[in-house]
Amino acid sequence: MVDQLVLDHAVADYAPGIEHAFSLEPRELSYTVKEIEGRVPAFVRGTYYLNGPARFRLTGVHYRHWLDGDGMICSLGFKDDCVSFTNRFVRSQKLIAEEKAGRPLFRSFGTAFAGDLLKRGIMLESPVNVSVYRYRDSLLAFGEQGLPYELDPITLETRGEFNFGGVLNDISPFSAHPKFDRKTGEIFNFGVAFSATEPLLHIYRFDAQGQLVYRKRLRLDYACSLHDFGLSQSFAIFYLSPYLLNMTSLVLEGKNLMDSLEWEPERGSRLLVVSRETGAPIASIPVGSRHCLHFINCFEANTLLNIDVLELRRPIYDQYQTIPDLFTDVCEGQPVRYVLDCAASKLCERRELGYRLAPDFPSIDVGLAAGPYEDFWMLGISSTGQRGRKFFDQLVHASWNDDSPSDIYCAPPEHYLAGEPIFIPDPSRKACGSIICQIFDARKVESCFAIFDASEVAAGPVARLRLETPIHPGFHATFTAVA
Repeated sequence: MVDQLVLDHAVADYAPGIEHAFSLEPRELSYTVKEIEGRVPAFVRGTYYLNGPARFRLTGVHYRHWLDGDGMICSLGFKDDCVSFTNRFVRSQKLIAEEKAGRPLFRSFGTAFAGDLLKRGIMLESPVNVSVYRYRDSLLAFGEQGLPYELDPITLETRGEFNFGGVLNDISPFSAHPKFDRKTGEIFNFGVAFSATEPLLHIYRFDAQGQLVYRKRLRLDYACSLHDFGLSQSFAIFYLSPYLLNMTSLVLEGKNLMDSLEWEPERGSRLLVVSRETGAPIASIPVGSRHCLHFINCFEANTLLNIDVLELRRPIYDQYQTIPDLFTDVCEGQPVRYVLDCAASKLCERRELGYRLAPDFPSIDVGLAAGPYEDFWMLGISSTGQRGRKFFDQLVHASWNDDSPSDIYCAPPEHYLAGEPIFIPDPSRKACGSIICQIFDARKVESCFAIFDASEVAAGPVARLRLETPIHPGFHATFTAVA
């Protein structure tokens, strides 16, 4: 049986060389990027930030899951005369304690080991490895659940846990996908308090000064795992699907979090709509039995609420393991728009776009967030549907004006894409701009950041910024333009 598995893997390897991306020994560096191929557009001025798991080996333990690694922030500073690169680990409580001990201490998302620890015995100690956002004069790095960490936006030095003036504590459920309203300065976020008897959805609203406006606790039918949510002009939207966390398995049986998650599609999925103003529930509408990891955008038009998501046939966290053999049996997914009449608690329309190759990491022009928009960008996996390890190798430019995207960049063989593709608007041309995306060359074991014309990604990069040393595949990214 083992020999057959090895043979199958050898025959069906759609990501040759990807193991190099997960076996790197990350180093903290800061330098001017010397090797730039092509031309960086003149309007790309500011700082790009990327967060992702960077270290998968500790003394005696090899992490199994992509979400296990300690978080590292990378930044690209775009100035008129140069581009600078900096990367540093987020010095989380987990990282500091394990460095001091000289060995791994804490159970992770997909890896458990003898004697491992949980924070206060009930939750993971966050590796702070999912997302990063500029906030006032700081940078905030987030993990899957738990408090964010505050960083210096220039040096990336860790300043410490960020608790919004003490209103949150170190076990407050707080997700990696806060929403920032650029018009009001408000911040919204959520977190799930997992319990077999009384699971709760916590919803947070902070004003422009970072003061807590409300923290609402809504009862859930089951302890469902949530990664992201949507925000429109008037509503916060949650895609509740029955991906349940069994706390008994995690806390009492010593299983890792991945093995404590249970998919029960027969329970069905729902869209929960909540008032932004009050945090009160407005509508709860059944939408079949699929799963959503990431939202694209939400907005209101003609009294109807448009909810745009990447919808999957089932959860894909099991496809993030075992490193480096990821996505061996990844399911199809696609962009889906739900149109709701919230006043009548009615689903008016469900529209699908014709791209099904395991899309992920959707991105829009953040200036259009929570409002009407057309274009978005995402990554995809060309070999979806075929068994064998694989990785992201397509950058897709899609539009709700078209039934299927036709503007698709396909990476060369043994080149892989990572990191949320970030849109940077060109102020001189309406609806035009650039996309920044990470590329890993597995043949040469090299990394670069590629810049694309956002309207013609299929034409390939207009510029490549080659790094001095290769870096880990990242998750979520942001860009802060020069003021």
